[in-house]
Amino acid sequence: MRAIRNFALLLALLAPAAFADGLYSVEMIIFRQSGDPIPASQPAPDDWAAGSQSIEGSERGTALDGEAAKLNPNAGYEVLLHKAWSQNLSATPNMVSVTSGEQQLGHYPVEGTLALTLDRSVDAQADFWINQFDGSGLISSSERLRQGTRLKNGELTFLDHGNLGILIRISPL
Repeated sequence: MRAIRNFALLLALLAPAAFADGLYSVEMIIFRQSGDPIPASQPAPDDWAAGSQSIEGSERGTALDGEAAKLNPNAGYEVLLHKAWSQNLSATPNMVSVTSGEQQLGHYPVEGTLALTLDRSVDAQADFWINQFDGSGLISSSERLRQGTRLKNGELTFLDHGNLGILIRISPL
């Protein structure tokens, strides 16, 4: 029994970790299924990005273009955001802000945060707002997509949230 335990310990020490602290590629697609938007009880707050760092300056080319192309209006979908960036991951949560569209009075059509925490796997917490604006640039309504999941290295993960969804993939660089 002791030999088996020592062998298991040796394997654990010698086997490469599935995840290690460092720089990762993150790619995310936020999309809507056809149907009526489901408005949030309150519009996006002015401090929606509090405590996060912008992905601006760390953006990369997208690789999930084929998947995004399948999410077209003929198939009953609309891509709201498709971005890729590099991000450092560790055991301390690392939250980034991600936006899409033209800013209007401090808000974007799609705005939100993604917090990633590295442990034995990667825990992800997404909190996004899909905003509609009136003629004066004020938010007239918002949809909120708030979802958490555990991610596997290099695997495309789907997060379902009513008529909104996220496809996300992370890989070490």
